[in-house]
Amino acid sequence: MPERKPIQHQCSFCKRVIEVHDQYDLPIYDPNTGFAICKNCIREINRFLDEHDAASEQEERHVFADQLDEMLQKNKPHIIKQYLDEYIINQDHAKKILSVAVYNHYKRMKYGYEHEDGTEIEKSNVIMLGPSGCGKTALLSHLSKLLDIPFAVTDASSLTEAGFVGADVEVAVRNLYYAADKDVEKAEHGIIYLDEFDKIARKSGANNSITADPGHEGVQQALLKMLEGSVVEFTQRGQRKHPEAPTIKVDTKNILFIVGGAFVGIDKVIAKRLQKSSSIGFGAEVQGKDEQPKFDELIHQVRPEDLMEYGIIPEIIGRLPVICTLETLDEDALLRILTEPKNAPVKQYEKLLAMDGVTLDFEEDALRAVAQKAIERKTGARSLKGIIEDVMLDVMYEIPKSDEKRKVIITKECITDGAKPKVEAAS
Repeated sequence: MPERKPIQHQCSFCKRVIEVHDQYDLPIYDPNTGFAICKNCIREINRFLDEHDAASEQEERHVFADQLDEMLQKNKPHIIKQYLDEYIINQDHAKKILSVAVYNHYKRMKYGYEHEDGTEIEKSNVIMLGPSGCGKTALLSHLSKLLDIPFAVTDASSLTEAGFVGADVEVAVRNLYYAADKDVEKAEHGIIYLDEFDKIARKSGANNSITADPGHEGVQQALLKMLEGSVVEFTQRGQRKHPEAPTIKVDTKNILFIVGGAFVGIDKVIAKRLQKSSSIGFGAEVQGKDEQPKFDELIHQVRPEDLMEYGIIPEIIGRLPVICTLETLDEDALLRILTEPKNAPVKQYEKLLAMDGVTLDFEEDALRAVAQKAIERKTGARSLKGIIEDVMLDVMYEIPKSDEKRKVIITKECITDGAKPKVEAAS
């Protein structure tokens, strides 16, 4: 039987006549038009595309690196703190820590672009501790408005270990990717804030639990990889994970992580440690019940071992070297929050009523009563606007019925006894 000769066909690109032994000699072929591309041309096209992509990526890196000088000038620690001072009352120590952490994050990026000497400046990820309503989320919210790099907030309490119902830890990086307008390069140099971080502490504290712990230790282990720096894969928002779903890859090596939470009960853990260390030996002083240290005194003495006792795994603590503590807000601080910041609640309502030609006047005793009620509720600054909203509801409903100029006076009784605000004709 005569040997079968291979088919010959001309490549539409290089015009060479190709002997086709199998489909890989002529990977692209349209029998209807005769259009064909040989394997050599496809290799050349692939090489060209790879070089083009590499050049584009290098150009983007240079553009981003050039922007860093301007970012560093605009975001020096004292400038960041001055900005935060306009919106956040007290918490000066926390403001300084965050200002320095962000500035060093910019410097770390700049060093990485300009030096390839093998020296790597490690990230200074931050853990924030403070009571509910002390300004943790507010600090980060205003910080995000100032920064020139992507910033995303994720609720850590919604995260679960892979295999359980809930959001995987990758959602934190996905949120940052969308905050960066789907620019992977920018996302890889952004900041992620994990709120309610204390909610994923191990239930058993320092001891291992033998039961399933879907929202706790498994989540911490998964987060550990991201904190250390790894390539995280995730699908587009709304898409479920499956082998055929297209994924986006983001390297977290240069992402700054800030985690925060109320850590309810951490003061007792600190007090227990201090009591042990101070009650050893004959010369130790014994504290009476009335001499127990206050929360603010204790929280500033927190150590990594206290966080481990609370239920944060040691590996995570090792990746969060900067501990930032916030104090409780007393009555005077809450009083200042009501009136001093740029977006103070009282200023907001004054502007709202001014649009209807009405002047709003809060008496000093009324403001103090609002602060006292917030302290009674143990919600800090978080509930201030809600308390005022309850008092202002009827006024804001009635005011638009008439166009005449008026003055609304909020008295102490409006806050404490539910009395109606005074409405007078404007002078």
